[in-house]
Amino acid sequence: MKAKYALYLVTSLIVCLFFSLVYAETFGTKKKRPKPDEYGTIVLNNISEKKFIAPVVFKHWLHRSKYTCRLCHVDIGFAMKAGETGITESDNKNGLYCGSCHNGKESFSCEEKQANGVVKKNCDKCHSFGKKVEFKNDFYNLRKGLPQERFGNGIDWMKAEDQKLLTLKDQLEGISIKRKKITDPKEIELTAKNTQGMPNIIFSHKKHAVWNGCEGCHPEIFGIKKGATVYSMQELFNGKYCGVCHGSVAFPNDDCQRCHTEVVL
Repeated sequence: MKAKYALYLVTSLIVCLFFSLVYAETFGTKKKRPKPDEYGTIVLNNISEKKFIAPVVFKHWLHRSKYTCRLCHVDIGFAMKAGETGITESDNKNGLYCGSCHNGKESFSCEEKQANGVVKKNCDKCHSFGKKVEFKNDFYNLRKGLPQERFGNGIDWMKAEDQKLLTLKDQLEGISIKRKKITDPKEIELTAKNTQGMPNIIFSHKKHAVWNGCEGCHPEIFGIKKGATVYSMQELFNGKYCGVCHGSVAFPNDDCQRCHTEVVL
């Protein structure tokens, strides 16, 4: 009797475990979509709170409306993952990272000397987390004049550039090295394998090369040879490969038709 009861308990536990795993893979909680002005915004807090300073709120929408991704992530040297660069105040004052632009010439500096000799500190413009700070640039005013889309920031950044509504800066004096212009690379068709009826992806090398440069993607994220890197949609949703940018800064992966564009015959 005891043996039967023990067998019953073990069997019940196995069944419960099986269904819990099945339901864990099948069902989840729909995440709250961030507001358009919050999409891509990151909080930098490796050091700030340890020094009793408010963390930095970095607005990707503001910087991407003025500069290419390559300028920041290749020339200046920011890591692609938040918090991995390890920026310090000393770095910025020595003209590295944020200090490459925030030097009083390209953009505001940490401190600015006024005409009356008074030194104005601009700490709150960056270290703004949890504070009510009035900013010069307003996201919704910017968005009014740009073509819109459903996801992410609600801005079609590619169309805005194509229509010359945005002119992105790709060189920074004293930081960027002179390089030849990338000749227009061909578009690549990526086949959605094992997914019947799913339109193939037409990957625009031209657009990615203009914004990211070759170094932004190769060889750390993707192999050089076509087809050498095999990945799944689940990996993209987990922030790998295309998901390094799409889902955190560039339009998210749930905007399926932006990538799967080829007509299914």
